[in-house]
Amino acid sequence: MLASENKAAESVVNALPGCSDSCGGVRIPYPFGISPKCSMPGFELNCTTTYHGTSTPYLGNLTILDISISSGQARVNMPIASQCYNSTINNFTFIDHTVDWWGTPFQLNHEKNILTVIGCYTLADVTLLDNKDTYIGLAGCIPLCDNLESLTNGDCSGFGCCQAALPKGANNILYYFSDVKRDFNKTMLYNFSPCCYTLLMEDTEFMFNSSLITTDKLLGKSMPVVIDWSIGNTSCDTALANSSSFACRSSYSGCSSSTSGTGYLCRCSDVYQGNPYLEGGCQDIDECATQNPCSKKAKCHNLPGSYKCSCPFGWRINHNNACALSLALVIGTCAGIVVLCLLVILTYVVHQRRKLFKLEEKYFQEYGGWILLEKIQSDQGFGFTIFTKQQVEQATTNFDNANIIGCGGQGIVYRGCCLEVEIPMLVYECIQNGTLFDHIHDRNQRSPISLPIRLKIAHESAEALAYLHFSTSPSIFHGDVKSSNILLDENYNAKVSDFGASILSPTDEAQFITLVQGTCGYLDPEYLQSCQLTNKSDVYSFGVVLLELLTSKPVINFNAPEEERSLSSCFLSAMKENKMQELLDDEIRLEDDMEAITEVAELATKCLNIKGEERPTMKEVAEELDRIKKLRQHPWEDEYHLEEMETLLGDD
Repeated sequence: MLASENKAAESVVNALPGCSDSCGGVRIPYPFGISPKCSMPGFELNCTTTYHGTSTPYLGNLTILDISISSGQARVNMPIASQCYNSTINNFTFIDHTVDWWGTPFQLNHEKNILTVIGCYTLADVTLLDNKDTYIGLAGCIPLCDNLESLTNGDCSGFGCCQAALPKGANNILYYFSDVKRDFNKTMLYNFSPCCYTLLMEDTEFMFNSSLITTDKLLGKSMPVVIDWSIGNTSCDTALANSSSFACRSSYSGCSSSTSGTGYLCRCSDVYQGNPYLEGGCQDIDECATQNPCSKKAKCHNLPGSYKCSCPFGWRINHNNACALSLALVIGTCAGIVVLCLLVILTYVVHQRRKLFKLEEKYFQEYGGWILLEKIQSDQGFGFTIFTKQQVEQATTNFDNANIIGCGGQGIVYRGCCLEVEIPMLVYECIQNGTLFDHIHDRNQRSPISLPIRLKIAHESAEALAYLHFSTSPSIFHGDVKSSNILLDENYNAKVSDFGASILSPTDEAQFITLVQGTCGYLDPEYLQSCQLTNKSDVYSFGVVLLELLTSKPVINFNAPEEERSLSSCFLSAMKENKMQELLDDEIRLEDDMEAITEVAELATKCLNIKGEERPTMKEVAEELDRIKKLRQHPWEDEYHLEEMETLLGDD
């Protein structure tokens, strides 16, 4: 409890001149002393040397364990009181240790001590009196137990062991024992529990063991007890008025009234330590040696009642006693670091921009950007625009996936076009009305499409493909013609999109071989077998689109029987069996222009010919659709165009 205080006391004065300040390793600080001349009245101790040659300090007949000047407390060994049954004389023997501190500075501390009783069915109590022999309280309890099996090792829970708190201000202690259960076999009880013990002890963790009842381990033993002590029987304020008898002799000391009884205690002032009961006993605490209050860079200087920290040149002490750079130096250093960082960042940004600019210029040149730019500048009627990478990033919200309108075989198609990136991008005009696929297959989202609009869409799509085949040099084969690649604006004008699978017309036989691309259900059977993409491959795929316009059915139906999964196979079979009308969309079946529908169906049949060489060209398909569309508008022109149609399409 007092080990740290005793260690600190080694460096200060603790006893009067010529007096010993220790006994048997226990510090004896004044007002305590080994003889009357070395102690205050009432604080005299005996230092007894045993036959083993060791010394032990005693307060009366109680062994002193340690003494605290700051708390006004001491620890002593209190003998254990006991009552034991003697079967020889059939009676009890008592060991009683009555304590009488009347008229002394000492009293039992009620907060740090506790009464513990060990035994069976015996009331053990202590009567406590103050320094005027006035009764102030009774402390006691009755431990229960019938036999050894009823006892449990561990905490003191009431079986074989019980505990009770103590009242405040006890100077005299009287012990009592009495049996409380008389209707049981005492002989049997005394055989396994002959003794009952009363322990006044320091309130620390106590672990009960049944062997304490069945043996005499506690007989004649002692337990540590905390006692309070104080100076005189007056308060601090009263004692201050009489300087001649005032016990606090050190210049740096003060007093406080005792909280446990009468009298007062002396204490050293703040930042001082030692013995306030001696002149010069309170000495300055060297904070530099004990607390190290200054930072590592600072040097500590001890002062009376205080300390001071100093810093090396160029540093200053702050409110935390730490060395800090001067404000001007800190600002200058930080400003220099910030400027340096800005220069590094600026240099890096400029370098990256130059690197990016050179890379964009390289891509622009590799992909024919300069040639295209010269074409635009020389041909004022060439309606084409080259966009920068920044313009495309802004238009696509930095290539956000939400702006993707299609994914072809060669890459993603955004609403944009640029030649300054590693993979060139196409820029499309904004198409508000979605795809033909949406209008055909998602009736919940789109309005019905009449036959004239379907013919308009088919004709304009065919014209676009014919333009790729016959009006560009070299020719371009789309490679992925399908309803989802035909976009519709607000007036249902058709726009063929997604050239991700497109290739230029090959110039020699070796270039005919390419990786099979496209969409299942639209692929040309010849293309699947030979891997040769031709202009007739687009014709076949367009024929499937015509079937979608006529039937509004999916090109592949995985839920149907195997022989009915392909729309093209079902339609060709229906044409042979004259059951074509059963496959038509209800929205056009009820229209009265079955002749135009039949002609479109026959045209689709020609487009779906297994042999590519027997299919019409896209130009012929576009012209035939134009004729059918005009036929609905001007039926009298039918005979005029009949001969032309036969010339274009030939006889089956």
